[in-house]
Amino acid sequence: VQLQASGGGLVQAGGSLRLSCAASGRTFSRYGMGWFRQAPGKERESVATISASGGTTDYADYVRERFTISRDNAKNTVFLQMNSLKPEDTALYYCAMSSYYRAFRSESGYDYWGRGTQVTVSS
Repeated sequence: VQLQASGGGLVQAGGSLRLSCAASGRTFSRYGMGWFRQAPGKERESVATISASGGTTDYADYVRERFTISRDNAKNTVFLQMNSLKPEDTALYYCAMSSYYRAFRSESGYDYWGRGTQVTVSS
């Protein structure tokens, strides 16, 4: 299984970015997906999750109302639309594929991880 994240970059505070994660090697539509992030010196944390069908989503409090997770099962891709970005959103963003139909906030629920894409928000 390969997960290729893209779409990161440098943006000013208040700006937007859209991350994509293309999956291959597994039946994408059967598994939940998650986005995580890790800032320098901090532990990796959950950002958003989505079930296999896309019918259930979950967000960490610190991104709720600003970020939106979605997926296109026909294109084997999950997205993270990030609006109203803040400097504290600066991190390496990872996508991950769940072991199950559901997706979880805990990292232990995931089989596969992408390499990450850097998001830097300047003040």
